[in-house]
Amino acid sequence: MLRRLVAGLAAIVLVAEAAVLVLVHIVLGRTTANQSMSIAGSDPDVMSKATYAMGAGMGAFLVLCAVFAAVTALRDRAPGRFARVVLISAAVTHAVLGILAVGLVGWAAFTTLMLILCLLVLILTLYPAAARQGGEGDGGGPVEDVPPPPPPFGELKPTSP
Repeated sequence: MLRRLVAGLAAIVLVAEAAVLVLVHIVLGRTTANQSMSIAGSDPDVMSKATYAMGAGMGAFLVLCAVFAAVTALRDRAPGRFARVVLISAAVTHAVLGILAVGLVGWAAFTTLMLILCLLVLILTLYPAAARQGGEGDGGGPVEDVPPPPPPFGELKPTSP
């Protein structure tokens, strides 16, 4: 029950974060275009369009993470290999942005980013990575606790307990 709640909450929070970031990039792009801002002689039109593109890219990435979190919550199974990679990259991104946010924005932004990081890490740790049987499967399902095979004959064994 807790796993589904965390994954569902993470999906909602990631969609909200995507919407806020897209809105912030739209405001920044319009401000750059309206005031003809330029950094080191860069074209202001290119800068505003790049800001729009960055906002769209970040929003799409966060929505993709939200979709993976929602699918994880609905299926109540561990995310697949690709979904885990995407969620791990989102977690690392939130950690790095949280570190930068302390100095640039403040502690409130840091706390928000760390809460989202915690949700992402919880998704990745509450659902155990499934052992693949013969290389097949999508990474979901139960994990069996199987003891390791005995060492081959003639191999040295430790003598201390």
